[in-house]
Amino acid sequence: MTGTVSDTASDTAPETPSDSEQFMDLVARLCTAQPDLTPIQAGIIIAAQHDIARDSRTFARLLGLAHAFVLREITTLCGQNHLTITKQDARTLRTFYEMAGSLD
Repeated sequence: MTGTVSDTASDTAPETPSDSEQFMDLVARLCTAQPDLTPIQAGIIIAAQHDIARDSRTFARLLGLAHAFVLREITTLCGQNHLTITKQDARTLRTFYEMAGSLD
């Protein structure tokens, strides 16, 4: 070995988008289709639809957001009839939710 970089290494981006890129693309599409939604609200909906996160703590952890902020957005989405709360931990406020219906 001469210490050179292997010919098998590629400097180009992968041909298929990563899971996070696909997620962000879906969020952007939903924000375009539903301009009343914030990006966080759209993310919560997409995460619920795709079984990425169905509770506030998991969503907050995966996206690096404050749990209180996610709870506020879930409350708003429930008020807009996008989500239904299915369970809530009284001590931690971890909130489980599901889609309330379609986004038509």
